[in-house]
Amino acid sequence: MSSVDFPLRELFQQRERDYLLSNVKVSMRSAVENIEVGDLKVEKLREGETAELPRWVAEEFASLGLAEVAEEPFETEILKSLSREKMIGAFQLSNLAPDFYLRMKRRLAYLRDAAGAGRVRKEDYERLRASSYDLIGIRLGKLLSLSSSSTTLSAIADKLTPEEKVFFATSQSLTKEWRTTLLGEKA
Repeated sequence: MSSVDFPLRELFQQRERDYLLSNVKVSMRSAVENIEVGDLKVEKLREGETAELPRWVAEEFASLGLAEVAEEPFETEILKSLSREKMIGAFQLSNLAPDFYLRMKRRLAYLRDAAGAGRVRKEDYERLRASSYDLIGIRLGKLLSLSSSSTTLSAIADKLTPEEKVFFATSQSLTKEWRTTLLGEKA
C-alpha cells in the first residue's frame, strides 16, 4: 500500500462506518416488535408507520422486505450530477453531497450483487457504472487542473466531498514537489 492512498482509504472506511450509523427514514411494510441488537432496541413499529433508524438497520429491514428506505433513487441523482458537471465550465465544480461517493459505492455493490443473482438486469448495473466512471473522470480532471493552479483548497472546499478534499490536497502537494524538483528549487 502506498503512502498516498492510505489516508484516502482510511478516511473512506471511517466515513462508511459513520454513514451506516447515521439515521435514515423508513416506511414500514410490516409490523415488527421487540427487536434487540446490541444497544439498539426496536420496541414496536406498525405497518405503514414512518420511523428513523440507523442506516444499517434500515437496509437490513429493506432486504427482508420489512421496510422501504425513503430516499431518491441514486441513479437519478448521479444523472443529475453528471449533467450539471458537463454543463459548467472546465474550472468549475458543482456541489456534491458529502456522502455522494459512499452512496455511489454502496449502490454499485448492491446492483452488481443483485445482477449476479438475477434480481436486476445487468444493464442497470452497467449503466450506473458507466455514469459513475464518467462523473469521476470529469471531476478528477477538474480537480487536477485546479490543484496545479493557484486555487486553494479553502476556495473550493464547499463544493468537494471529504474524499475529494484529500485527493485535492495530495495532488496539490505532489504538483508543488514535482515543480520544485523539475526547476531545481528548494522547497
